[in-house]
Amino acid sequence: MCQALLALTLPDTSHQADASMPAEPFRTKLETDMTITCFIRYEIDPFGKEAFEHYARNWGQAIPRCGADLIGYFAPHEGSATTAYGVYSIDDLAAYEAYRARLAADPLGRENYEFARREKFIRREDRIFLKLASGPHALVVKP
Repeated sequence: MCQALLALTLPDTSHQADASMPAEPFRTKLETDMTITCFIRYEIDPFGKEAFEHYARNWGQAIPRCGADLIGYFAPHEGSATTAYGVYSIDDLAAYEAYRARLAADPLGRENYEFARREKFIRREDRIFLKLASGPHALVVKP
């Protein structure tokens, strides 16, 4: 699971009589930092799912090492056999440019780019950068 989604920020409770119960709900890193999230939508060859999963596992190692907070890569499971996603967060567009340079210089990053070019399982790739607009979120209530 994404470190950005799981990293919790505790509110200041030093002024409360019972510091074990925060007055405010916990906040995720995405809710407290001004980060942007990159959503990559892939159209993949329907017979290239295994190749995409290999590609995704490689990014699972290289992306965090190069400075982005990887939420995950998602391969087709039900429904479309050709739509996949990669999602990660980064501080801002300047940090994104520096991250991309590190990724291009990373041995596994270079290997993964070449793997995708050679195997041709990616038909199309689109990126969009979004910021969280729905926060702060309530805590999950499980029945």
